[in-house]
Amino acid sequence: MRVVLPALVLVGWLVIGAFGGPYQGKLADVQSNDSSSFLPADAEATRAAEAQLAFTDEQAIPAIVVFERPGGLTSADLAAITTRVTAIGTLPGLSGRSSPAIPSADGAAAQVVVAIPAQFRDRLTEVVTDLRSTLAEGLPAGLTVQVAGPAGLLGDLVTAFSGIDGLLLIVAGGVVALILLLVYRSPLLPVLVLLSAVLALSLAVLVVYWLAANDLIALSGQTQGILFILVVGAATDYALLLVSRFREELLRHESTWMAMRAAYRAAIEPILASAGTVVLGLLCLLLSGLNSNRGLGPVAAIGIVASVLAVLTFLPAALLLTGRGAFWPFRPRVGAAAGRPGLWARIAETVGRRPRAIWVGTAIVLLGAAALVPQFRASGVAQSDFFVNKSAVESVQGQDTLGRHFPGGTGAPAVIITAASTEDAVIAAARGVEGVSDVRRGSDRVVDGRVELNAVLADAPDSEAAVAAVRSLREAVRAVPGADPLVGGITATQLDTQDTAARDLRVVIPAVLLVVFIVLALLLRALVAPLLLIATVVLSFAATLGIGSLVFNDLLDLPGADPSVPLFAFVFLVALGVDYNIFLMSRVREEAVRHGTRAGVLTGLSVTGGVITSAGVVLAATFAALAVIPILFLLQIAILVAFGVLLDALVVRTLLVPALSLDVGRRIWWPSKVAR
Repeated sequence: MRVVLPALVLVGWLVIGAFGGPYQGKLADVQSNDSSSFLPADAEATRAAEAQLAFTDEQAIPAIVVFERPGGLTSADLAAITTRVTAIGTLPGLSGRSSPAIPSADGAAAQVVVAIPAQFRDRLTEVVTDLRSTLAEGLPAGLTVQVAGPAGLLGDLVTAFSGIDGLLLIVAGGVVALILLLVYRSPLLPVLVLLSAVLALSLAVLVVYWLAANDLIALSGQTQGILFILVVGAATDYALLLVSRFREELLRHESTWMAMRAAYRAAIEPILASAGTVVLGLLCLLLSGLNSNRGLGPVAAIGIVASVLAVLTFLPAALLLTGRGAFWPFRPRVGAAAGRPGLWARIAETVGRRPRAIWVGTAIVLLGAAALVPQFRASGVAQSDFFVNKSAVESVQGQDTLGRHFPGGTGAPAVIITAASTEDAVIAAARGVEGVSDVRRGSDRVVDGRVELNAVLADAPDSEAAVAAVRSLREAVRAVPGADPLVGGITATQLDTQDTAARDLRVVIPAVLLVVFIVLALLLRALVAPLLLIATVVLSFAATLGIGSLVFNDLLDLPGADPSVPLFAFVFLVALGVDYNIFLMSRVREEAVRHGTRAGVLTGLSVTGGVITSAGVVLAATFAALAVIPILFLLQIAILVAFGVLLDALVVRTLLVPALSLDVGRRIWWPSKVAR
């Protein structure tokens, strides 16, 4: 049985991997990257979109085609444009779907609107690619064409996320393998740990695919990327704890089974406690008003659960079958030295000599970084700024071309649904709004006593100026008695998304802090310690945002950040940072019960320092891998979480928390008996 049972566990997981592996490439089929689907049902833009359906026979996603010759369009250009527009009708489903070419006032450009049927949404990238190829064929030299608008932007966004599964696994896996090789100096052990992570990901993908396919969760490209990174990082972190304890027990036990039994008993409680806290923290995202945020909560929680299952079942089975050979060529032998804990013992000794000076000094440095938080711009970014490499994204360049020759919002007007009896008054009010170029009927229909109006914006529909104009537009038309208006469209969707994300910050962050406090209070059986730990977490997060503002504004010159960036960074840093709190303080309390608080803190820091540091470096490295995806949101999350995790593991958990615990003394365990 000592061979059969582990072998059966391995076979079971390999079967899961065989089934789940192929689904990693199928997640794109159940993604929804349309920002309108992220909003709650009661958002004004959502209600306007639903009301708008009554004014058209079918839904369509507009693609804005823009032709340009800087010196002015020639007669040959106009003839070629007519030919290319006619060719659009030869594409499947696009016959009769394009408007005539509309020349610009300066004569240097022309635009064509192509209404792509909504049923092509699932293969929009393919449709946009075919459209671009058809339009570019046989153009006169010097005449350029670009496909922009909602369809072009969404197609480019889907393209940016395509293939991320393999790329992320290669980058993250390579980084983790290198770190594990440096830590354990064994070629086999990194393979077992990474295989645990890959199998955990296969299980998570199976569950997530089924939920998304049945519309039980909203899965976006960014959520998929975060899932991949989170599973690799979390599974490796938990594996580090189990492997380090297993190696320690192999120095005491000749029997591999006895060593694993002792290691399992010692590691399972902190692993389950930390994973449970992370899951609860992530599920706080269910309180978010954005469907994309709510979708990330359960998706990420599924990833954590899958990671724990793989680490607590597959990895022990693999280690039992390989035994001491897993650590080759440095196999642990009974009675051999346990290693040299000198570095962490010296750090603990240093902290123990002057705890107050160390925690005060560390806190001052962190407060200095936190003072930069007001410079962190998170009021939202234009959709064209979603991409890191904007110069290589055709829809972004096409929007810039449109802005040079046409009113910015020509292809994506704001939609006003209002009472027919107040149509003239609403049009007059809308035309009086700064940033609105024109207002006209969007449809000749009158449905249930209501009409549809289109307000053309002066600026690009995804710009801050357009968002401000729509906010003013809503106020203006609401002031018309009896209008009962709804203002929707692309810009309104962006506005409602920003407002909902800002509301989420005020709701989700307190909920996460409350959950973490309750878990820490139950685990440590104290109230003072959890409060102090929460304070260090908040300070660490604020310092991370402060440093992030310097990096984003001054070093990288980024245009700003989506309001969801600080929310996601907070949830990940706090939820994952709890791991290190649990690893450290649970051991400190264990030692404090036997030897007193001071000895407990110093011993706890000495014996957990290596594990926490290794786990922090691995997690930071895996999250940094998100930066390979050319999406601004993920680049910022990668930088913030990677830096924040390192700050937490190397500074907060090494200096601030131990020094503060020593200074407070046994009162940190109040009201438990340990404080008396």
